[in-house]
Amino acid sequence: MGMDRNTVIGFVLIGMLLIGMFYFNSRGNQAYLAEQKKTEDSIAKTKPKIDSVALNRDILNADTIRKKQSAGDFQQFLHQPEQLTVVENDVIKVTFTNRGAQPKIVELKKYKTFDGKTVVLQNGVFNKISYPIISGYQQKVETGDLSFTVSPTIVNADKSQTVSFNIKDSAGKEVIHQYVLRENEYMLDFSIILEGAENLVTQNSINLLWQTQTRQIEKDITYEKEQTHIAQVKEGSYDFEMLGSGDVKKFDKPVDWIALKQQFFITTLINKNKFASAEVKWTVPADTSLHIIAQTTTSFRVNVPAGRSPQIPLQLYYGPSDYNILKTYHNQMENIVPYGSGVFAFVKYINRYCLLPVFDLLRKNVASMGIVIFLLTLFIRLLTSPILYKSYVSGAKMKALKPEIDKLKEKHGEDKQAFSMDQMKLWKSAGVSPLGGCLPALLQIPIFMSLYYFFQSNISLRGENFLWAKDLAAYDSIYNLPFTIPFYGDHISLFTITATLTSLLISIYSMSSMQDNSNPVMKYMPYIFPVLLLGVFNRLPAALTWYYTVSNIITLILQIVIQKYIIDHDKILAQIEINRKKPVKQSKLQERIQAMQDTNKKVQDLKTKTKKHN
Repeated sequence: MGMDRNTVIGFVLIGMLLIGMFYFNSRGNQAYLAEQKKTEDSIAKTKPKIDSVALNRDILNADTIRKKQSAGDFQQFLHQPEQLTVVENDVIKVTFTNRGAQPKIVELKKYKTFDGKTVVLQNGVFNKISYPIISGYQQKVETGDLSFTVSPTIVNADKSQTVSFNIKDSAGKEVIHQYVLRENEYMLDFSIILEGAENLVTQNSINLLWQTQTRQIEKDITYEKEQTHIAQVKEGSYDFEMLGSGDVKKFDKPVDWIALKQQFFITTLINKNKFASAEVKWTVPADTSLHIIAQTTTSFRVNVPAGRSPQIPLQLYYGPSDYNILKTYHNQMENIVPYGSGVFAFVKYINRYCLLPVFDLLRKNVASMGIVIFLLTLFIRLLTSPILYKSYVSGAKMKALKPEIDKLKEKHGEDKQAFSMDQMKLWKSAGVSPLGGCLPALLQIPIFMSLYYFFQSNISLRGENFLWAKDLAAYDSIYNLPFTIPFYGDHISLFTITATLTSLLISIYSMSSMQDNSNPVMKYMPYIFPVLLLGVFNRLPAALTWYYTVSNIITLILQIVIQKYIIDHDKILAQIEINRKKPVKQSKLQERIQAMQDTNKKVQDLKTKTKKHN
């Protein structure tokens, strides 16, 4: 492939895109975390020391009094012993508590954390589902403060399991929470049934509070935060917010669901009848030693259907960010998997309808995930070969023409315009496209961006090892540095080094046909792109750097084979001599360009003569 000016520009564009993405994805979080820590430390120094034991005792007493006063007709459901009920299938284990009649612990049985523990998507006191109900005259009590009565778990004919909780006062007002877990499903159906609704809620609606805390699951918490989103479907359209440093988002129009999506796992609350409105607030603890990614508090306004015993059909999804699984729910949750966004939103269609089916077919038939990526790379190169082959041949011809180009340069000296005109004629006679070198570089942008999103979003890669990489969904590290190098990191990724070295070899090989090596900027620019890769790729998934290594090796082999065995240098030079004797037919565009160049040359000659005459 000839490394002309267009090729260099193409590679520089890719480099700028990579740096831009890397910078905006990580810089926001890092700057905020440093500033937040500084602020917290300053505030802590100015605050007087407090007797924490006495303060906690006072808060607890006040809370007990508040609950007792508000419980009203539901007094008997206060301060009852906690009862835990476990419901599980092959993929998920949910431990319910009677306090608030809600899930307390949620474990995903088929997934492990970076340190080998079972993935737990929910645990701890912050997690809560609660809403106020009328408990007496001008009194309301939070369901989260009440201990419900639990009924024995029912196994249904379709092997689904139903667990029910209820509270009932002497007047017949009753609140029922019913959960159904189906076989091999991550989705939990959650129905709120209100018996005597007119005496339990006001204005036919409830304000539902949903709190969820997301803990670290992957080994790089900073990278995991960058991949964490607050996602939702509002008015039928999907959208998401980057986690950033925390924020508040209000939705005045109907919302189907709101989700907290980590790098590979999702927690979602869904209303089949849509939430009337919502407000979500999320905070990001600066202290990474707490291993908490985010804490999300969402307040929903839920319309209660008419009737004496209305039912609110909710759902809770605790599971993987897996496109194939999410698509089965037909509620747009598959959009949560970030297969393309922003400027590159279009690549999600390449990923969903081209790369994903091929990838899934390969992984079902090939044991090693590394070999699957190798075969996927071959597939991509085969798909793009008709376009790239012509470009590589054109580049090889440029390489063959280098001696002729050097003669033209010597002939015209400082007259660059005359040299450019003769160079175009030479390329034309040899069947060389001036844009031939730029095409592969431009084609690499959508392909690279597709794979950038694909490899960092596909949960099938998670935990898969290959060669020295323990997890293809995370960076591979052969050595952890005792310090951090700016723009590089605190570890050495070997696949990043192989991707960088193979890119460098392509640049070195292409430099031999560089037409403009007199310009120092153009001369050294091809080496800058591989160096950029070293910094950008070091923290990206090993799957991507392994793909890039394989793709680069294929590029090198193709260029060498085309140059050595397909392109006949003597035949090209002989053909040029024949073509020189023939009148060259030009397209209308080429005729216009030629006419402009001729006019410019005449003007330049006239200026030169005028200067000499003066």
